[in-house]
Amino acid sequence: MLEAAGFKELSDEGGEDFSTLKRGGKYFFTRNKSTIVAFCIGNKYQPGNGFKIIGGHTDSPILKIKPRSKRSPGASSFVQLAVECYGGGLWHTWFDRDLGLSGRVFVRNQSDQTIEQKLVNIDRSILHIPNLAIHLQTADERQAFQVNKEDHLVPILSMSVKNALEGNREEDGWTEHQEPILLDILSKELNVNVEDIIDFELNLYNVQKASLGGAHSEFLHSARLDNLASCFLALKGLVEYTKDDRNHLDADGDISLVALFDHEEVGSESTTGAGSPIMGEAVRRISDAILHSDQSKNSIASSAGAVVPCATFEVYPNTIRKSFVLSVDQAHAVHPNYASKHEKGHGPKMNDGMVIKRNSNQRYATNAVTGLIVREIARKSGLKQLQEFVVRNDCGCGTTIGPIISSSTGIRAIDIGCPQLSMHSIRETMGTSDLSFALDLFKGFFQYFREVDDSMKEY
Repeated sequence: MLEAAGFKELSDEGGEDFSTLKRGGKYFFTRNKSTIVAFCIGNKYQPGNGFKIIGGHTDSPILKIKPRSKRSPGASSFVQLAVECYGGGLWHTWFDRDLGLSGRVFVRNQSDQTIEQKLVNIDRSILHIPNLAIHLQTADERQAFQVNKEDHLVPILSMSVKNALEGNREEDGWTEHQEPILLDILSKELNVNVEDIIDFELNLYNVQKASLGGAHSEFLHSARLDNLASCFLALKGLVEYTKDDRNHLDADGDISLVALFDHEEVGSESTTGAGSPIMGEAVRRISDAILHSDQSKNSIASSAGAVVPCATFEVYPNTIRKSFVLSVDQAHAVHPNYASKHEKGHGPKMNDGMVIKRNSNQRYATNAVTGLIVREIARKSGLKQLQEFVVRNDCGCGTTIGPIISSSTGIRAIDIGCPQLSMHSIRETMGTSDLSFALDLFKGFFQYFREVDDSMKEY
């Protein structure tokens, strides 16, 4: 999507790529192929101006193949794969689903001994986690469905009678611990030799496609809406904002940026999570690149007789103070069968607009000022006012990347999201109208933030 819209990919290693940044340019870079940062530079940007940032996360609760995929055979005749739970999934929803496999595989090139990463997506039902028949359950098991994550979530891959011959595979400390059928499948999918596969990172997922639901197609049913719906809309909003026919960048004095992080579901504390230096590094690297380019030009102008002052010591702090983050993560809509789980005055509805998430204990980054700024942006964008969510006092409150980014960078933030049902299920539900509302709000954020922020008296 970004490349088709004219965004240029930069090397995350820095160097020459970042030195080529220029006003009016559109760029992106990735880290570990699981975190992505995309941005555009306004034509009127000056060092010390702000960043308009939309942040989200790319990961969702899933089952991952363990480092040693081979599962010791039990009394049955099934071949199974060893899996690990990632994040806080509603694991009972993974039973009786058609499961595919995706991720990355590392392959050694025998000719020059280099190692290449290949992406793989086996988009067909090769794995299955069957339920236990009700006739075999005890009375207690029928009353409450309880999952032992180590014993009950092991997926079936094949029947042992169809097992591939292991042959004389080399024992290298890795290969002998992998399920041969799995390696054979990967080799065929990637068109490589089995012996050249030296490692992988693989995830199970539901191969059932997204679909519209409801009498009037007012619902979207899909896997991983939390939080890929926000990621998609954020990138689409940036692309729409930068379309040449709209000329937004000509009058823009800021930098518009989307940062989508990995590992939010497990705390964000990783090299690719929101707790990493990525956000602060991106702001500094981008602003420094423009500053150094200006200094170089000013030096040339000065040598020609012009005096062009260029103070640098306040640039980064000024940038931080003028910047703002929309921390975008899906929100909890009121469940019609469990309405008592919501605080009575703060029950978001689907298809009624995005939700501002607040928590006085700082589980969310929203405060009165950041909430007001986004409400003003919605007003200027011609959108209905946003909904509000506050957790009940007798319930625990989740958190997001908003407080993490604010505390590590000092950038103001708000937590918002589209309301949905069945969060962390293998198949979730949200309102179709909320997709359009979110996209319009994101475009309005890029367009109106500076005007709204400048209208606020000092606070």
